[in-house]
Amino acid sequence: MPADNRPPIRAPIRAPIRAPIRAHANGFTLLELLVALAVFAIAALALLQMEGASIARTADLDQRLLREIVAQNMAAEILSDPAPPPVGSASGTIENAGRRFQWTRTVARRADFGVLGITLSVRETTPGAQSQAFSLDFTRLPAA
Repeated sequence: MPADNRPPIRAPIRAPIRAPIRAHANGFTLLELLVALAVFAIAALALLQMEGASIARTADLDQRLLREIVAQNMAAEILSDPAPPPVGSASGTIENAGRRFQWTRTVARRADFGVLGITLSVRETTPGAQSQAFSLDFTRLPAA
C-alpha cells in the first residue's frame, strides 16, 4: 500500500464489446452459394447438350443440301441437253465439294402428253458419311 493509506487505483473492468446479432446479415451464406452454383451447372449442361444437338443437325443439313445440289445440277444438265436421255435406268458416281455421291436416273415415257418422266436419286457414299437418298422428279419433252 502506498504511504498515504489509500487503496491503489485500478482501471475499471469492462466486458468485451460484441457486435449486435442481426437477423438479416449482408452477403450470402455458403449454402446459398452452393445452391446457386448447382442451378448454374444444370443450366450450363443443358446449354452444352443443346449445342451438341445443334452441331449434329447442322452437319446433317449440310449433307442434305449437297445431295440436293448434285440432283439439281444433274437435272439442269438433262434439261439443257438437246438430246433427251434414253428410256430406262442408268447409274454412276459423281464427286462434288470433295464428297462422293452415287446417282440413279430412271427415264420412262408417260402416257399423258407423251413426255418423259425422269427420276433422279442421289445419296452420299463418301466413307463414313452414308446418307439417305434424295429423289427429284421432273419431266422433259422427248426429241422432236
